[in-house]
Amino acid sequence: MVTNPSSLEEKDPGARTARAVRATGERGYAVPRRQRGGQRGRPGRTAVAESPVSPRRQRLRTTLDLIRANPTGRIALKVFIAVAGALVVTIGIALIPLPGPGWLLVIAGLGIWAVEFHWAKRLLGFTRRHVHNWTRWVTRQSLPVRLLLGAVGLVFVATVVWLSLKYSLGIDILARFLHYLATH
Repeated sequence: MVTNPSSLEEKDPGARTARAVRATGERGYAVPRRQRGGQRGRPGRTAVAESPVSPRRQRLRTTLDLIRANPTGRIALKVFIAVAGALVVTIGIALIPLPGPGWLLVIAGLGIWAVEFHWAKRLLGFTRRHVHNWTRWVTRQSLPVRLLLGAVGLVFVATVVWLSLKYSLGIDILARFLHYLATH
């Protein structure tokens, strides 16, 4: 077998994707329409340049497209994404009352689901927009308002920690602190 040296040095991720899609089509599997190429734009529409994609992300997209091209792979991927996302979201929901990464895990689980489910992609976009808007609103406020928001956040976290310790472990920190103040 003679190997073309230029094919070994090929660094264009688009060419690798096209080659993988072509090979998948030759095997008889369905190839998603957006991967086939062909007509790039619609008449009367303004062309928008796509943002550059890193080689790692392009490789991941190609791998996912190849898995989706096989009917068994499509079902297995959907089940795997559903189970992994549900596990991360469940752990995140369990950690919400505790101080720590509860909400972050819920959003990460939505990100996992967004790989395969459109409703999760829309919900993740909604969440990102609102968190971004909230952050911009807070940064536009004066220092006293930001300090007040921070104090309210700290009181909320302290209340959650106190209630969690009191009802899950039976440790009432507030009662112990008051008893300490009364005796000393």
